[in-house]
Amino acid sequence: MLLIFGLSVYFRTVAQGMFHCPACGGDRKYRRRAGRRWISVFFLPVIPLNSLGEAVECRECKTRFNNSVLRLPPAAAMEEALPAAMRAAASLVLNAGDAVDTAARLRAVDAVRGYGEAHYGHDELAGDLDMPVDYQAEEITRAGTQLAVEAKEWFLSQVVRIALADGMLSPGEREALHLVAGRLGMTPAHALGVIVTTEGASR
Repeated sequence: MLLIFGLSVYFRTVAQGMFHCPACGGDRKYRRRAGRRWISVFFLPVIPLNSLGEAVECRECKTRFNNSVLRLPPAAAMEEALPAAMRAAASLVLNAGDAVDTAARLRAVDAVRGYGEAHYGHDELAGDLDMPVDYQAEEITRAGTQLAVEAKEWFLSQVVRIALADGMLSPGEREALHLVAGRLGMTPAHALGVIVTTEGASR
């Protein structure tokens, strides 16, 4: 009887989800696939050999990527996280300063709208001012893990402008700004540079 032996590579799906596909340039479904080399008999896998690792495959364009591609947040997640983080940061610095100052509240509303929440207004801001600090901090952290360095600097500068709207920065406002920066993943020195630069530009 003639036996036909060979080596074959087979992949199995170990996870699925949504990701931002660099090849397609948008949010797509993916499947994470693990490969293994097999000794095959009559083209059927019989004896497993070495593992070939894992790859992420776009279900749309079929391009395969290293697992590190999953660190990039889907655009939909980013659109949700950024306004939520700005709401949290704005209310945090307002509570550290003069939370009833009209100019500061207007600046806060404008900042949140600038991050995509077009219908955000003073009623929503009033509710946000009652958010627990731990919740505010978590919302900022969630966005911070998804932002590049330049985007973190811009975000912090917007929060600094909110704090400056009621006058010079108070010690409490500075402390709140450094909390925001830390949750964004910025060092104290980096945060200080952004704060000082924004203060200078606002004079």
